[in-house]
Amino acid sequence: MTDEHPTQPLPDPRAQWVLSTGAPAPAPARRGRRWPWLLAIVIVGVLAVGAWFAGEYIARSIVERTIREQLITNLDLPADQQIDITVPGAILPQLAVGSLAEVTVSSDDVPLKSGLTADVVVRAQDVPTRSGGDWSGGYATVTLDEAQVQALLATIEGFPAATVVLDEPDIDVTTDLQLFALTVPVGVGLTPSVSAGKLVLTPDTLQVAGGEISAEALVDQFGAIARTVVRDWEVCIADQLPAALTLTGIRVDGQTVVADFEIDSAILSEPAAQQNGTCA
Repeated sequence: MTDEHPTQPLPDPRAQWVLSTGAPAPAPARRGRRWPWLLAIVIVGVLAVGAWFAGEYIARSIVERTIREQLITNLDLPADQQIDITVPGAILPQLAVGSLAEVTVSSDDVPLKSGLTADVVVRAQDVPTRSGGDWSGGYATVTLDEAQVQALLATIEGFPAATVVLDEPDIDVTTDLQLFALTVPVGVGLTPSVSAGKLVLTPDTLQVAGGEISAEALVDQFGAIARTVVRDWEVCIADQLPAALTLTGIRVDGQTVVADFEIDSAILSEPAAQQNGTCA
């Protein structure tokens, strides 16, 4: 060993070495700086969703309350009438375009004229949220049980409403034929149908002494008096419902009578359409 070539100390094996090309070593990456931003974005998203649902809840409440108030006011319903209102989908986008895609309103024991009641379901499409608009379709289903059908038919002079029994597909009644001193009970099965917006009850089956008999045979046996049985009954129900409703179909379904109506959108704005119709 000489002074010209001094001996360098051996590297410590425990030390960590980095070969360098002369460029400075990159600074260590800073971690954790993006998390506050991500957290802020999440918080804003949560607040936005919360605001949406709050607005949606408020808008839905206002829409349902408005529909209920309009029904009670325009149709002269009791203030405490139970009314269920369904508007599918989000309310806010529908309000933005100015119409509700679909509205369903239902209520049981809705008071009609002359103390009658019925269960009513109304469905409407594209209901405008601004005045002056029309909907694309409005339909109502009115359901009456046996007692309600009896009350309706009792308004017809001479009809044996007290004997009404619902026996799908007919409305059965019993009436008496007088032949001198003889009283003969006759069972009549009446089939309901619609003609020119009126309910028509047509004799379908006749029974005397427990056996079926044809209309011709009944007339042959009892003469002209049998015409009081072998006849159609026309039932006008226009005065029981708003004038905007037109009867389009009717059927006996189990122990109820179900009537279908089409509703003119004039009921939304015209007082005359909201008032009960008339029987001419």
